[in-house]
Amino acid sequence: MPKNLKEKIKKITPAFLLSLYHLSLSFLSALFYGFPSRKLTVIGITGTKGKTTTVELVRSIIAESGAKTASVSSLRFCVGDKKELNALKMTMPGRFFLQKFLHRAVKEKCKYAVLEITSEGILQHRHRFIRFQTAVFTNLAPEHIERHGSLAEYRKAKGKLFKACKGKHVVNMDDKNKDYFLKFPAKEKWGFSLKQKEQGNEKKEVKTVCAENVKIYKEGSFFTIKGQEFNISLKGKFNVYNCVCAISTALAQSIPLEVCVRALTKKISMPGRMELVIQQPFRVVVDLAHTPDSLREVCSFFAQEPGRLICVFGCAGGGRDKWKRPIMGRIAAEYCQKIILTNEDAYPEKPEDIIKSIKEGIKGKGTKKNEAVACYEIVNRREAIRKALILAQPNDTVLISGKGTEQWLYLSDGRKIPWDDRKVVLEEYERLKKEL
Repeated sequence: MPKNLKEKIKKITPAFLLSLYHLSLSFLSALFYGFPSRKLTVIGITGTKGKTTTVELVRSIIAESGAKTASVSSLRFCVGDKKELNALKMTMPGRFFLQKFLHRAVKEKCKYAVLEITSEGILQHRHRFIRFQTAVFTNLAPEHIERHGSLAEYRKAKGKLFKACKGKHVVNMDDKNKDYFLKFPAKEKWGFSLKQKEQGNEKKEVKTVCAENVKIYKEGSFFTIKGQEFNISLKGKFNVYNCVCAISTALAQSIPLEVCVRALTKKISMPGRMELVIQQPFRVVVDLAHTPDSLREVCSFFAQEPGRLICVFGCAGGGRDKWKRPIMGRIAAEYCQKIILTNEDAYPEKPEDIIKSIKEGIKGKGTKKNEAVACYEIVNRREAIRKALILAQPNDTVLISGKGTEQWLYLSDGRKIPWDDRKVVLEEYERLKKEL
């Protein structure tokens, strides 16, 4: 069915009927595959940022413990050692897909399943009839506001995972929304923090895992938990949060801290997340960052590198999160010397209109070095990437942001074309070398 026809049907269908439709599909899919989650320990991870990385880290720790594990994230689908890139452009796939995946995990004798849970998936009851034994909250920031109506409603959608899970809850104790998620009843409550100090809290209502002695390096990060040292290859403070969240989730499964050390001190790479595609003569990094907070975190990290920061990005269309467009423009202008605005899944919107909204935040802004910001508008994403490579000089960093490993680019005329920012970077770089 054409996407525009689907949208028209949604608009004329009463909300309660749509909800009933989604709920019925969830029940039928679980029934068809024999309620496979009942034979697994299912961990659901929700929040605004860090979900995918945390899913991957939790899966790695559990696998290190010797238990066979399956996982679903916006990055990939894993069953044991078998990995398949998620090319669906859906972080949390449909009900029949999920139940079939869990059924496969059972057949292949997995003990655990780690699932990335989105607010959209929850609104469509995709989490229903999955027995979650652990619910994890990473953090909350404004996103999908048009879809939910308000930040409070967005948070409420996330909270439904915790309401459905009566087992173990893991909550970010440094997030201002922690009390909302801690209010849901659970057999065990765990927390994680980079701000609190370890104080023997085994008898407290919330067992909080505290990272101390945190140090952020260009090559990775360091922290300690209960005297155990963690040297991790993932960069940035936000990845320390992701690691500590994963450790807390593992400890809630009675996995020893020593196993967490072994799993996380290995060389870890997250495709499409601060992924270094070209290292010399300048750096080219591909990252998923598509929210203001994420863009700030990534830009602020690479702004510390020698040379200039050149950023290629856009904002997804389709009327989604229009509020964030000028904000992301403002953030880019704070850290980047050159900005190239381009298409990033325009859907039915004109990419030129999206770019215009982003530019509202760039006007009159200068970088933190008080230099003028050069801003280019190149709708064709391949041409935009090529322009960034042409502009780059030795020691510069080129940040290609917004899509990560996503395998499709959606155009305003309704077409979608195969895409991978990483491949396009390498293709255009090779072309430029031949032209010199």
